[in-house]
Amino acid sequence: MSVLASFGKTRASLATVQVRGDVAGGDQDAKLEAMPEFEKDFFSFLSSTLGELETLCVNPFTDGENPSGSLSKSERLDYIKAVKCLQKLPSRTPAHVSAGARSRFDDFVVTHIQQTLTIHYTGNFMPWHRWFVYQYEKALREECGYEGYQPYWDWPKYASAPEKSPIFNGDRYSLGGNGEYIAHNGPVISPPSGVGGGDIQLPAGVGGGYVVTGPFANMTVNLGPVGGLQGTSPGPDGGLGYNPRRLKRDVGPAMNQRYANYTTVLNLLLKPNISEYRLLSEGVPYTVEIGPHGGIHYTISGDPGADLFTSPGDPAFWVHHGMMDRMWTFWQAVDPKKRHKELNGGDYGHITWANSPTSRKARLDDVIDMGFAAPSAKIKDVMDTLSGPLCYFYL
Repeated sequence: MSVLASFGKTRASLATVQVRGDVAGGDQDAKLEAMPEFEKDFFSFLSSTLGELETLCVNPFTDGENPSGSLSKSERLDYIKAVKCLQKLPSRTPAHVSAGARSRFDDFVVTHIQQTLTIHYTGNFMPWHRWFVYQYEKALREECGYEGYQPYWDWPKYASAPEKSPIFNGDRYSLGGNGEYIAHNGPVISPPSGVGGGDIQLPAGVGGGYVVTGPFANMTVNLGPVGGLQGTSPGPDGGLGYNPRRLKRDVGPAMNQRYANYTTVLNLLLKPNISEYRLLSEGVPYTVEIGPHGGIHYTISGDPGADLFTSPGDPAFWVHHGMMDRMWTFWQAVDPKKRHKELNGGDYGHITWANSPTSRKARLDDVIDMGFAAPSAKIKDVMDTLSGPLCYFYL
């Protein structure tokens, strides 16, 4: 759960900065005890240096304080209520753009569908998704009265049984349960049309059917999938047409343990440059090395979770990408003067999917387009979470 904590020793004013916390809750000290020694040292390093970071926040948040980093049950209920509210508000996307969008929640899915091939394995991947998650949080707060902040999913914490975690255990405080168990094969990753590469078979989770427990039981998914999924044909109009169906999940430990464990988190923090960081974080296209980004998407799996284009249609997408942003924020904080400007990442530094077709490098002045979901921004304005329009950090 997102909480607030004061960075009282900033070189600017004594601002109170939004701090995002762990959706699953739990005791922070116990969590630290489970980490490798280096990771404990890293978080100690961050704690000791945060006071030296200059905050240049445009509108720093100032109400409230809770240093625990845990999501209480009442706070989880508030977050769930806000997400459900967003799913009921009318869409702002014109019907000629997407005939299938039925809600403000869907507006964000439309934007992701339309831009998938120019926001993955690209130079704008990390800042684009940072702004995407921030604007989603902003919609929850400003349009649905939510007073908290966007939670993240601490990937390693329940890697051995994510389906039993507070995120997916199916109680009233969760993001809904796993899908009902059905015998099935795991998902097959098929590269998007026109970018090349072969199919990759992944292991199955321990669900596969409809979500029938928790707050998002029997939730209706309106858009996608763009690619065909097991038991679901591609949706009309390239996934932008109306295709109502029930939410499915296939949560299980195999992908979480393989791609998003404590060793993964440690290795990410150790990467010396953005190219190596992103190669681990996002994986290698068309291979089984799909990194924590793909690994957690396929931990959720199901429909729409296993469809790269439509994946924001599962509420679990947003806590996963909260953690993606958390890891990048920590990595940047190790050397902020350099890493708040470090954008290009080898073959992932261009403006097309893994530079296919060949394209120029992404630039800090490039615009992050949110379509009809939210306002746009320039990449350079979202590279530092403690300046400009953002103003947050993570526990």
